[in-house]
Formats: sequence, structure tokens, C-alpha cells
Amino acid sequence: MKIVKGLAPFLLLVFAVSMIIGCSHSEKADVKGVITNELDLLKNLDSDTVQKYISYKELFPDATEKIELSREVEEVFSLFFQDFDYKILRIKVDKDKKEASASLKLTTIDAKALAKDYTVSHLKDAILNAADSASHNTEEQSDSMEDRYLILNELLKDHTYKTVETDCTLTLQNNGTDREDWEIRRSHDLENSLVGGLITYLSDSDLLTPEETLTVYLNTLKTMDQDQMSNYLGLESLLTTSDSAKNSIASALVEQMHKTFDFKITDSDVESYHAVIQTEITTFDSDAILKAYQEELDEYLASPDAVIDGPQKRYNHSLELLLHNIEKNTGTLTHPAVFVLTNDGASWKLQDDGHSIGAGIFGNLSVTPLAEEENPEE
Repeated sequence: MKIVKGLAPFLLLVFAVSMIIGCSHSEKADVKGVITNELDLLKNLDSDTVQKYISYKELFPDATEKIELSREVEEVFSLFFQDFDYKILRIKVDKDKKEASASLKLTTIDAKALAKDYTVSHLKDAILNAADSASHNTEEQSDSMEDRYLILNELLKDHTYKTVETDCTLTLQNNGTDREDWEIRRSHDLENSLVGGLITYLSDSDLLTPEETLTVYLNTLKTMDQDQMSNYLGLESLLTTSDSAKNSIASALVEQMHKTFDFKITDSDVESYHAVIQTEITTFDSDAILKAYQEELDEYLASPDAVIDGPQKRYNHSLELLLHNIEKNTGTLTHPAVFVLTNDGASWKLQDDGHSIGAGIFGNLSVTPLAEEENPEE
């Protein structure tokens, strides 16, 4: 009996410890169950759960236009979370404070790559919007929430992004009396973690470097049609005309630009919010075109035909000669060009009204040599 009595305190201690461990294990299991239930809904692309943890406004807090959740907006999150996964690493429970925390390893698509693609697309759209108006090089980035989500929707549909793993810490609170009353605390950090840091990346004014930003500007120029180029580069006198002959010349110049325009970044100097980018621009040889044109025009004007033709025919023939020399040109010219960009706290912006870019591309033909010719019809 003495041995049994001696064991009694020990057995009581073992029992008490077992109860504590059992309760702790049970509470951890309850916390794990809540986390698993919620995050599994994200894996299963549950729209209500997505909206519960990730507000569609959080991705673009500067957007001024309010919208209802359209199918495209909801589809963005479904596409984003189609590869979502998680692994619970550790759970800690503070019974007295009724708080718990959990360390997780999240698997999401590469949010940084998505954010960079979005920023490129958004900037390109802004440049083309400016080119569609008479405001020249003033990129008014859309405040429309719907437009921004449409860009994300298109990117997620058309691109395959790699997955990345990130660490995440969840905090939970038990505000009830039952062990089942655990709730995950919503926070900005949690939202950002669940989307792989996408919120942070989209708000990073240095997400695109000055060199990458300039590349978007110059590559977008290659896609512009005649009217857009006229507006954006401030070449209305050259590219915008109702005269069919001059319009043919303008079209031929734009075609030459599309065939020959290229650029190479050779150096850059970035200090704080100011960047100076050195480039080499390749474009059609406007000097060679003008030289050949002038030689043929002088030869024609010195001939008896020019006298016989009269003013109107001479004028028309000069147009034909210029068009012919533009169309047959195969020469290119490479020259240095310097571009200045500034960061306004939101992104890098090119400081150019378009005119200097236009002069760099079209050279001496940025103003038609026919401007000084007398048009008999005028």
C-alpha cells in the first residue's frame, strides 16, 4: 500500500499533464480545422471566401471608379488561385488570451511577374490612349477599376506563370465560449500574403526600371498607326492631311518607320527620382531620301517638260518624286538620343512632349519639304 500511495501524486501529475496536453492538442486541432476549412475554400475557388479575405479594391486602392463585382473581376481571382496551395508548419495556442498563430508555407503564382506584365500593359494602354487624342505625350492612366481588372484577366488567361512559395503567419481569435469559435483575423498583410505579395508589387513605383519603362514607350511607338503617330509625336503638319497625294507620302513615311525603327540602350544614370538614359536610335535615312529627291527634282525642273507641264503638273510631279524616293529607300541611319525620365512616386514617366522623339525618328522629314512649294490650288 505504501508503494501505491507513493505513486498517487505521480499518477495525478501524469493525469494532469495528459489533460493539459490533450486540451492543447485538441485546441490546435480546432485551429487547424478552421484554417484548413477556410484555405481549402480558396483552393476550390470559392468566390465568397475570396471576397472575404481579399477585397478587390485592395489591389488598386487609387482607383476612383467604384464598380460592382462583374464576372471578369471574379474570374481574375479564380484564375489567380487555380494553383494555390498551402502547408501548415506550426500552430501555437495561447489559451489565456484565446489567441492562436500558425506558420504556413503558401504556394501562389509568381505575383511579381504578373505585376510587371500588368504595369507594362497598363502603361502601353495609357500611351495609346494619349496617341488617340490630341493631347500628345500626356499619359492619363485609367482610373477605371474595371479596365484594370480586364488587363489582369487577359494576362492570366494568355500567360502561364510559374508558382512560388512564400511564408505566411496567420493569427486567430476565439471570441466565443466553444473551441469551435476560432476565427482567422483579416488584415492587409494577410491579404497581401494570400496573393503572393501582388498588392505590394503593384504599388511599387520602381517595379519597372527607367530602362524598362523607356523600352515600353519606344516599343509602343512601333505599333502606332498614322493618326496615332501624328498626335503623339506632334507631326500633324506632316502626317495629318486631307490631300490624297500628301497622305500617300505620310503613309509611306510611317511604313518606313515601321520597317526600320529600332533602338538600343547604351547607358543610364539614375539618381533618386531622376534618370537619364543614353540610347542609339536606328531609323530610315531621311537625308538620303531628301538628297535623291532634290537631285531628281532639279533635273526635272531643268528640263523642257517642266515648262510645258505648268505649275499644277510641276507640283504634282514633285509629290510623285518624293513619294517614289521614300518608297524605294532602303538606307538606315543610327544616331545617339538621350531620354529623361522622372519618378512621380507612382511610376517612371518619360519627360518628352513627343516632338523630340518625332524629330529623332523622321529627321529632316519631320517637316515636309513640300511645305515651301507653291501649291497652285491654294
